[in-house]
Amino acid sequence: MLENNTYRRNTESWGTGSLTSSDEREAVQEASRNATRRAAAPDVRGALQDTDRNKPQRMTASNTRVTAGSRNDAQGLHEKAARAVTQVNHIILGKEAEVREAMLVFLAGGHILLEDIPGVGKTTMALAFSRTLKLDYNRVQFTPDLMPSDLTGFSIYSREAERFIYQQGSVFCNLLLADEINRTSPKTQSALLEVMEERQVTIDGETRAVPSPFFVIATQNPSGSIGTQPLPEAQVDRFMVHLSMGYPDFESELMIARGTGVRERIEGCSAVMTSEEVLKAQRSVKEIYVRDDLYRYILELITATRNHGMIARGASPRATIALTEMAKAAAWLNGRNFVLPDDISDQFAYVVAHRLTLGTSARFEKVNKEQVIQDILKNVRKPAAWTNNAY
Repeated sequence: MLENNTYRRNTESWGTGSLTSSDEREAVQEASRNATRRAAAPDVRGALQDTDRNKPQRMTASNTRVTAGSRNDAQGLHEKAARAVTQVNHIILGKEAEVREAMLVFLAGGHILLEDIPGVGKTTMALAFSRTLKLDYNRVQFTPDLMPSDLTGFSIYSREAERFIYQQGSVFCNLLLADEINRTSPKTQSALLEVMEERQVTIDGETRAVPSPFFVIATQNPSGSIGTQPLPEAQVDRFMVHLSMGYPDFESELMIARGTGVRERIEGCSAVMTSEEVLKAQRSVKEIYVRDDLYRYILELITATRNHGMIARGASPRATIALTEMAKAAAWLNGRNFVLPDDISDQFAYVVAHRLTLGTSARFEKVNKEQVIQDILKNVRKPAAWTNNAY
């Protein structure tokens, strides 16, 4: 650019007659042509520098220290999560698989639907996790007279302030236990739709965010029980997994009979993680690596639920996201930074069971959801597992 400006000044002088020699004029024109070629040519040196910046950098001492620190933080969170599962297992005896699954949902940032008969430990598990993870906890009994404003809050007029003042509802906590959620009216059940999906509530035209992290554990009586109302399909789909506690085995129930009461065990547990550490763990789970063929495997499993002859309504795209997040959480809790095919297949039943509606052919042939899910897992090809070196 400097050379072009110089040429412009020289040519202006030449036009006025200050340059009289033809040799001088040719020299100026040659300089102009050279300057134009250099301006049009690519900046090879800059391009090479950009290429070098894009190349993988050799590990330096400073990079090693940062990586080691990050790994130590992740390892510390992983150890705390494992200790949290162990502590809850000491309270809920004989339900190791269900407790671990609940921990995976917390790591994935989802919600849990617990369906079973009364007295098998559904409420106790929610309370145990609230103590172990140091979460602000609210419990709501979903009776037929429960109002939506009891959950989301309401505005009441204050004479002293001469204005309406908002009173927070039960959803303003970290862990909400919606006990016997299918005993209340569909209108009240639907009050949880916004907060479960968007972590916020809108009252009187004003949107208010709930604390983070936010989880819902909803318990419901078996379908067809006296005084129950079926959950809206849109709300059922918002639960990441469906769990059933079931009766404990004989030895575990014998330990329950011999040991201290549940109340004493809960009061004796201490916080293993904080809510801030739960958020950090969730961010670590988001960074777990998933191969492209495993993404395809997830989608093939979900698509199979929509094309199966025994299923009237298959899983939604929300199930695809839930299965991906649960597989990542399973990999993280197992101490890996990548997902394996078994992580996906192990979580498939938990994620899709409550989202499926069987058709009339399944009822005629007396086929249940578990059989249909196993048939899908059998017929969808599972990708080969890679070794650590492959990642």
